[in-house]
Amino acid sequence: MNYPQYVAGEHSLLNSLQQGGYILYARHGEAKVGTDQSYLDLNNCYTQRNLTDTGRSQAIYYGNVLRSLHIPIEYPIQASPLCRTRETAALAFGGMNVQVDPFGFDIYKLSKNLSQVEQERILNKLQSMLETPPSMGTNKVIIAHDFPSGVGLGKIPYMGTVVVKPLGRGNGYEVVARIPLEQLQYL
Repeated sequence: MNYPQYVAGEHSLLNSLQQGGYILYARHGEAKVGTDQSYLDLNNCYTQRNLTDTGRSQAIYYGNVLRSLHIPIEYPIQASPLCRTRETAALAFGGMNVQVDPFGFDIYKLSKNLSQVEQERILNKLQSMLETPPSMGTNKVIIAHDFPSGVGLGKIPYMGTVVVKPLGRGNGYEVVARIPLEQLQYL
């Protein structure tokens, strides 16, 4: 899938985000190389890939940049239940401003070997979530995972953000931009 790429100096995107009405879907910060253990336990971070020091710094930077750009955020922000996404969200926005969304684990499972029926169920729920506008004058932030190529929102780099414009329930959504962390401050 080809989505619009952010172009440095495109001030209309920042102005639009400052007015609210978008979903900022971000992948968690850099995690340790490897895979989650086969007996992954959402309540035990030792069974999961966790953030590196770089990933922690990325998360803090992400929150600081959004605040410095005066982009209004709807709280609580949503985070997948894995430790790396919860920690990313807490570092970026403060732990009290984070709500764990179990659906984030379904997004994580898209990279596993799922039946077509299960994949379609997850993608339909994702569609519904991304077409629902945030509260007036704010932007919804979701910290979760990337997707397999050609599925959902596609591959996303660590702390990369896909900016989505919800078109209302039943009307879909539009991907407005894909912003790597390194370009976020230049909005």
